[in-house]
Amino acid sequence: MSDVSAFLIPGGFRFAATRAGLKASGRPDFSLIVADESASAAALFTANKVTAAPLVVDKANLRATEGRVRAVAINAGNANCAAGQAGQDAAQATCEAVARELGCRADEVFPSSTGIIGVPLPVEKLIAALPRLAGELGSESDHFQQVAQAILTTDLVEKTAFARLVVDGKEVRIAGLGKGSGMIHPRLVPHATMLVYLLTDAAVEPVVLQGMLNRAVNVSFNRISVDGDTSTNDTVLLLASGASGARVEAGNAEFESALTQVATSIARQIVADGEGVQHVVELRIKGAVSEVEAVTVAKAIAHSPLVKTAWAGCDPNWGRLMAAIGNSGAEIDPERIDIWFGDLRICRDGGRAAELDEAAAHAYLKQAEFSITIELNQGMGECVFWTTDLTTEYVHINADYST
Repeated sequence: MSDVSAFLIPGGFRFAATRAGLKASGRPDFSLIVADESASAAALFTANKVTAAPLVVDKANLRATEGRVRAVAINAGNANCAAGQAGQDAAQATCEAVARELGCRADEVFPSSTGIIGVPLPVEKLIAALPRLAGELGSESDHFQQVAQAILTTDLVEKTAFARLVVDGKEVRIAGLGKGSGMIHPRLVPHATMLVYLLTDAAVEPVVLQGMLNRAVNVSFNRISVDGDTSTNDTVLLLASGASGARVEAGNAEFESALTQVATSIARQIVADGEGVQHVVELRIKGAVSEVEAVTVAKAIAHSPLVKTAWAGCDPNWGRLMAAIGNSGAEIDPERIDIWFGDLRICRDGGRAAELDEAAAHAYLKQAEFSITIELNQGMGECVFWTTDLTTEYVHINADYST
């Protein structure tokens, strides 16, 4: 467990985690994030048309409360997805049980689930664990870290990030915790599973919070991919307790920048902890017709098994990059494409660069993290996108996931 100072945890929240018996490992698998008072909320969810039951309940609850949340109830070990009406009933029963325990409304509870799809959620285990869980709530850094640990599934490490700034002379804190290792290609709208919870003690109206979250997610969680598969449960929730007494209005660029930094840090941690990952790759796409087209090219590269396996073998086979770019659907001119591995020129005007040093390129790709820059020379559109290689370990993890 990492050493996190209590001075980084936003005020107005309490945390707890316990063992409800969902994980075969016997590790903690049920946790709560509780706002001392009803908090402003903004959320984004998966674009997958097969959507887990808790997300359906979350959307309905946010509409009913006009963007207010009192408690987040997170279980790991079961996705509560593709379980029919029983899944909806389990998510709703969780809300009602948490509400009874905390003395709030059921629609102020935000349930989340992660784990295997298609297995009924034994909600009775969660309900039985609730009194113990509620009794362990606390606001110290250890309590925060316990939740960061309990939400993990195939993850190897917890994922947290923090920021502090001053608003109108008052300190404001932002903290984030998340999980995700496999089934990572979030397509969060509007605009293994990724769950992310962002917290601040600033006072922010829900509509303002939503706009800030949309923009932060667009350049962080919507710019990562491990395997190209979009989960049924992807969720990013942002809560603002107001406990600092500092009010953040629309247009506060410093606050939004800090929020984006926290979101980007967690997004990159998720990529780095991808299942079986040996290499983290930063793609820098430049000169596209538009930003949208730049992202299209980045995704075509990030989702190509041929490209990803070449990275796994540290093979500087840049022809695979060219093929992926050409197959992306973006507007390109093959004879104007330039490619660099770090500072090493690989491709010039769509052909092998005269200065290409294959031994140096191979050595560069042996690094745990490296960057690839692609200049399309079509316009001003650009993006940064983070992805990974594809290894035999990824295959082993997912071949045995449910058995």
